[in-house]
Amino acid sequence: MKNKRIVTGLDIGTTKICAIIAEVIDEDNIEIIGIGLSPSKGLRKGIVVDIDKTSRAIKNAVEKAERMAGFEIDSAFVGIAGSHITSINSHGVVAVTGEEKEISNSDIQRVMEAAKIIPLSAEEEIIHVLPREFIVDGCPGIKDPLGMSGVRLEVETHIVKGSATSIQNLVKSVLRAGLEVDDIVLEPLASSESVLAEDEKELGVSLVDIGGGTTDLIVFHEGSIAYTSVLPVGGNHVSNDIAVGLRTPISEAEKLKIKFGSAKAENIGDEESIEVLEASGKNKKNIKRRSLANVIEPRMEELFDLIGNELHKAGPRDMTPAGLVVTGGASLIEDATNLATDLIELPVRLGEPSYISGLSDVIDNPVYIKKDKKVPKAIFSTAVGLVEYGSKYEQDTKNKKNSQSIVNDFFNKLKKWFEDFF
Repeated sequence: MKNKRIVTGLDIGTTKICAIIAEVIDEDNIEIIGIGLSPSKGLRKGIVVDIDKTSRAIKNAVEKAERMAGFEIDSAFVGIAGSHITSINSHGVVAVTGEEKEISNSDIQRVMEAAKIIPLSAEEEIIHVLPREFIVDGCPGIKDPLGMSGVRLEVETHIVKGSATSIQNLVKSVLRAGLEVDDIVLEPLASSESVLAEDEKELGVSLVDIGGGTTDLIVFHEGSIAYTSVLPVGGNHVSNDIAVGLRTPISEAEKLKIKFGSAKAENIGDEESIEVLEASGKNKKNIKRRSLANVIEPRMEELFDLIGNELHKAGPRDMTPAGLVVTGGASLIEDATNLATDLIELPVRLGEPSYISGLSDVIDNPVYIKKDKKVPKAIFSTAVGLVEYGSKYEQDTKNKKNSQSIVNDFFNKLKKWFEDFF
């Protein structure tokens, strides 16, 4: 029991804030003991636009998780997304030092520093430098070069960067909620920890996390990250179309989307009808369920077309034979995965954390309860992934980094990635 430690994941999304507290013994022994959900106020398309509203929503979610866990937490691994996120692949090369030409930690650190020399504007900060492979004297595909002999060391990396202002505002919102920041993690990277199998990553797979304001994409090839992207569209665009098309409040549109919506109108019978609250909020009207699907399908088609374009940018289709995994709130729309399969022409499955269960008592928003009463695990993918990321890359959560240093210097997190190789 003495090795047990507490790790908290904080998913700050456009639609909801989710806090998950877990007890961690090791990477394969994680028990979730606290979950808190709160409507997100103060974000637009994944970017903080009102720090006070965001911090209050964070505090609300955290307090719910703390009540369930039975104790207070003081730090968290925080997810980041938004249209300001960009990425680039970079190459670094150095000569191996030392008389015996044996690759040391110093050599690996130097080659990683060399890879970080990229065009960077004054408004950008590096969030992640992710090593893809090392190359020793022209021999590629090396995951751990430590101790190998050679005279020339190279590295292929995937670098994720974002707006310094957006990062600072995110950190400030967490600080005002009374928490320190253990680390900032790209949300699709976190989601990949909870919904993708290692065999899928090795074979080649794409993950799409459809949030409220953004859709996050991450592509793995031969076990390494090959491409990341954030699209400034998400489930809220579908809800807005429903609200306008059916003349109903946004909150009602969100509920209709998840509980009765379908991404394929042809699969809905003509006889099916649903009740819809009128825009005044006073009266209800009956409409054909297919009318709802007719509003949803074009927007979902547009979204999956955009995803298909991003996958084309990532590389040829044969680099991801494991197909496409879809997660996030909008992935819960009926027939969403079937529509994606038709449009993208890849195998598609729903991605959900495997050990999230029995959550109906802690979900106090009826939007998140599907009509068959099953708990929608996909809405927890990022928060659970943040916990799993923390369990992998934080040796001791009590030795916390200063939150301001996260804003000023993201390179400190490289030591975590080195642990994967040594």
